[in-house]
Amino acid sequence: MSSGTIVLGAGMVGVSVAWHLARRGQDVTLVDRRAPGRETSFGNAGIIQREAVRPYPFPRDLATLWRVLPNRQVDIRYRPRGMLEAAGPLWQYWKHSAPDRYRRIVPEYASLIERCLDAHGAMIEAAGAESLVRREGWLEVYRHRAALQARLAEAEENAERFGVRYRALDAESLAAMEPSLGNDVNDGLAGAIHWLDPWTVADPGALVSAYAEAFEREGGRIVRAEVETLSTGAGGWQVGIGSETLSAESVVLALGPWSRRWLSRLGVSLPLFPKRGYHMHYASRGEARLHHWVMDAEVGYLLAPMRAGIRLTTGAELERLEAPPHLDQLAAAEASARRLYPLGERLDAEPWKGARPCTPDMKPVIGPVDGQAGLWCAFGHGHQGFTLGPATGQLLAQMMAGEAPAIDMRPFRVDRF
Repeated sequence: MSSGTIVLGAGMVGVSVAWHLARRGQDVTLVDRRAPGRETSFGNAGIIQREAVRPYPFPRDLATLWRVLPNRQVDIRYRPRGMLEAAGPLWQYWKHSAPDRYRRIVPEYASLIERCLDAHGAMIEAAGAESLVRREGWLEVYRHRAALQARLAEAEENAERFGVRYRALDAESLAAMEPSLGNDVNDGLAGAIHWLDPWTVADPGALVSAYAEAFEREGGRIVRAEVETLSTGAGGWQVGIGSETLSAESVVLALGPWSRRWLSRLGVSLPLFPKRGYHMHYASRGEARLHHWVMDAEVGYLLAPMRAGIRLTTGAELERLEAPPHLDQLAAAEASARRLYPLGERLDAEPWKGARPCTPDMKPVIGPVDGQAGLWCAFGHGHQGFTLGPATGQLLAQMMAGEAPAIDMRPFRVDRF
């Protein structure tokens, strides 16, 4: 009889699940085609976003839709074939973003976000990864006062409901914190929100790798291989990886946007769709320095002072998962970023591309699969897989052990669709 657990996927979510299971004394094997932290976890903005208590809804106001329609924006781009392939999930996404539904989703989603710092903190300590983490928050910068005031009103509500901490910065205070910002912005900067709670990571891939090493110290095993088959029988679950077949009592699917494909092969349909994104690293010109992670909120890109240089990350691209990269969105983000901050030369040979696994109701899928004994899911975190990986691992480990999880997990069940 098979025993133990196989976790498929070595991103932040998969590694976190594996660590929590191994911490409980389970026999755990982590399997992925790439080394830990080298897929989407490698390329994100590197923020553990305690302030992100509201998921990203589908825009429903006419002004935003009209702005996006020409397909020239930095925050969102779309491709016809990608939209067609994801038409069903996108239609459901639009419906779940209606005000009444969205109001119900926010506290459910926030119940996960509220756990992110404590969950990461335990893993950071176990991994000895303090040198990668800064606890100074990040800046959300605005060019227009009206947009800043609207966002501050939402920040105040989030502070009251969910304990989010922030500080409002006027133009002078922002300039004192980041003197290299805004020199080429024609009408200046109105100010910013300094989110105080989030932690930032100078090398997101390295943090996942450190977590993976901590998992191995707990007795876990990492196998780097392409998963070719996944099946179940009287002896438990079998995972085919080339000439070898791994067996276990339980399997956790933590393969991000690729999870849908494997569930489909098992006869389980989920409306998962990808939002792709890009990044590039840059030098700074002259004596310019960027001290904090900075989001140009009204344009839709982020600048992050990483080990590898200033990382510029784009917004979302609605496109097929495996389609070739389209670099016009990154070029538009770079052109705008150069007006905000004196970026120097590109430092990477080519842009990085990744894909976020998204669900129509903006909540991840965490829990068992009905009718598939021993099969568990941990994916669909959208923009927040890096933030929510450790909390997901902690909660799923509790569920797999038959314990009452720390929060109500019904909003994240697999069969809700």
